[in-house]
Amino acid sequence: MKSVPAGRLYYSISEVSEMVGVKAHVLRYWETQFKMLRPKKGRGGARMYRKQDLEVLFEVKKLLYEQRFTIAGARRWILDQ
Repeated sequence: MKSVPAGRLYYSISEVSEMVGVKAHVLRYWETQFKMLRPKKGRGGARMYRKQDLEVLFEVKKLLYEQRFTIAGARRWILDQ
């Protein structure tokens, strides 16, 4: 798992996509499925992810891709933690 670069408060969806290793449309879909993922949106509607969002995204990716959870299972796992 990659670490989150220090010193910045917000990251764009393209930066987060590269860090997490999934495409931007996957991140947008995960936002609809995981209510704890709510990045701020700028004036133009651009998503701005915080460090907490990145930590959740890394966890979601690990659960879905490495541990082979379903989306519902990953959602329950994260809510229980």
